[in-house]
Amino acid sequence: QVQLVESGGGLVQAGESLRLSCAASGSIFGITAMGWYRQAPGKQRGLVAAITNVDNTDYTDSVKGRFTISRDSAKNIVYLQMNSLKPEDTAVYICAAGRRYLGHWFWDYWGQGTQVTVSS
Repeated sequence: QVQLVESGGGLVQAGESLRLSCAASGSIFGITAMGWYRQAPGKQRGLVAAITNVDNTDYTDSVKGRFTISRDSAKNIVYLQMNSLKPEDTAVYICAAGRRYLGHWFWDYWGQGTQVTVSS
């Protein structure tokens, strides 16, 4: 089993920044990718950003140029730096761990999520 613990969420004003962290522990052997999803009230969960163990990354279009995903492989932590936040970024941000295969992301483990609220 793999445990994922997110931190760093909060309430900010539009234009400000936040950095989310997700620490992975447990049987992480075989985990070669980590990512961030978000889910707003009444909306489906969607991929925000993901990164592989060789630093291939993927971003949803709405966050390109504003968000950056990175990792500290020694500490098994993945970060999501979020700049120029907008009210529409308000959501629960959820960490995921899994792998990438033939161009697709496969997620085996999920965190509990951390709330990000952006006021206008």
